[in-house]
Amino acid sequence: MSDSVSYAEVIGDPIAQSKSPAIHGFWLEKAGIAAEYRRCHVRSNELADYIASRRVDPHWRGCNVTMPHKQAIMPLLDRIEPVAARIGAVNTVVPRDGALIGTNTDAAGFLEPLRADLAKPHYFRMARIIGTGGAARAIIAALADEGMVLVVAGRDPDKARALLDELDPKGEHHVAPLDHFAAATEFAFDDRAGCFDLVVNATSLGMVGQPPLNFDFSHVPPGSVCYDIVTAPLETPFLAEAKARGLRTIDGLNMLIGQAAVAFERFFGQPAPRDDDDALRRMLTA
Repeated sequence: MSDSVSYAEVIGDPIAQSKSPAIHGFWLEKAGIAAEYRRCHVRSNELADYIASRRVDPHWRGCNVTMPHKQAIMPLLDRIEPVAARIGAVNTVVPRDGALIGTNTDAAGFLEPLRADLAKPHYFRMARIIGTGGAARAIIAALADEGMVLVVAGRDPDKARALLDELDPKGEHHVAPLDHFAAATEFAFDDRAGCFDLVVNATSLGMVGQPPLNFDFSHVPPGSVCYDIVTAPLETPFLAEAKARGLRTIDGLNMLIGQAAVAFERFFGQPAPRDDDDALRRMLTA
């Protein structure tokens, strides 16, 4: 690791678990870019000093930001891009013309595997979103902008309503308690031809070491796409059941790689080389 080479990095506390160095390192090698992508353990009381030191480092190309710094870093920056201001969190910082710019690539990363679907015309689009945390904020904002009617479920329905009122106040959206989707329903779905239905687990439920997501598939319209942002395990019980029912599934690596690709271009000035995504996925899951 050279002190004179251009580099970007990921910061957080903890940071050892981050897959970002593997993803960006893979792309840097494929693109033949003489730069590095590192991880840097930054505690909350070290964040201001970290930003001050990177401001004057000519080799620093920016950083990704993980928990617990996504909100705390915002006052330390010179400008927050509108997408990050709306979501209320910064996950990417880049230096530009002497200023530090904060943005958020989660919304774009989440939408990437849905782009072909969203490019088609639909009579009606609905997404059922489980969760009201930080990831859910980005997902709600992204899907509302795509003209989807949202049903947001959380332990606290008032929090879900507040999120919708903040992120898309003109939308005709709905809220539900988390346990609404855990119990079976006898609701008879109408003809879904020409509709686009999406079900998203935007929580850590189902992740290794976390409780399972209690979800009854009687709530899922025929032909739905089921999307889980959890990355460990990659095939969660939620996705495994969706697949067994013949539904299309999208796993958490899609969002992770998608948001990293947006950041990569901001850091290194050229698009991420995506021709070998299958090899990248194999490396990340080995």
